[in-house]
Amino acid sequence: MTERAPVSRPAPRAAADGGPVLPGAVALTVLDVYDWVAPDGLRGGSAHVHLASAEGYVVLSGHGQLQTLGGHGYAESALRPGDCLWFTPGIIHRLVNDGGLRLLAIMQNAGLPEAGDAVLTFPPEILADPDAYARAATGSSPRASSARRRRDLAIEGYLSLRGQVAEEGPRALDGFYAAAARLVAGRVPEWRDRWRTGALRTVELTGGQLDDIAGPRAGVLGNGGLWRLGRPAGPRGYGMCGRLTRYDPAAAVLVRGDDPPDPAGGPA
Repeated sequence: MTERAPVSRPAPRAAADGGPVLPGAVALTVLDVYDWVAPDGLRGGSAHVHLASAEGYVVLSGHGQLQTLGGHGYAESALRPGDCLWFTPGIIHRLVNDGGLRLLAIMQNAGLPEAGDAVLTFPPEILADPDAYARAATGSSPRASSARRRRDLAIEGYLSLRGQVAEEGPRALDGFYAAAARLVAGRVPEWRDRWRTGALRTVELTGGQLDDIAGPRAGVLGNGGLWRLGRPAGPRGYGMCGRLTRYDPAAAVLVRGDDPPDPAGGPA
């Protein structure tokens, strides 16, 4: 058999002007939840909410809790290895690390959270001032100390919200939701563009494939491919909930049948 050199090609794009996407246009991140002690004595990350994107967790190792506030009121859900939990937009969530908590985070609408679809539960006076919110959310000190200060401020506001929900019920969240919507309303046109070229385009591609099969034009199935992402390189980022190891689909390569096998890889 004639040997051919291995081939690496960019992953398929969701649209002609968009970047390559993971299945379903989701984002995959390994999340090592902060073990810093918060103002209430628990260890973990910042409380926040997504306004347009659902999120899921698969527990890889360790133990902890997912605390949530929403139309259901307040709830605590245990996190154990192998568990899978997810929640829809509008659920305020906080991760608590009871020991070595590592998750695989699966985020709908890849790119939207990075573009601002995540509002922290800061106190009302900060949420009411876009400039004050931006300063508190980004900070100017070294990454670890800035992330910790941001977390503490979000927990301060979250604990107040939780107390209000305990007294008044879920309607106590109305003011927070309104403030969060005001903060991000100006970004909706950008979000809509990202959604159209990412998640929506991915769904539309499936519709086209179904049309081809019904056509019948099943020969298009021969265009399928296997794509691989190796171990992410570089330092882990400081996220809202913990240290982040992101899988970037832009780095994916096409696996060919005549390529040498790759060693198994993953985040350390």
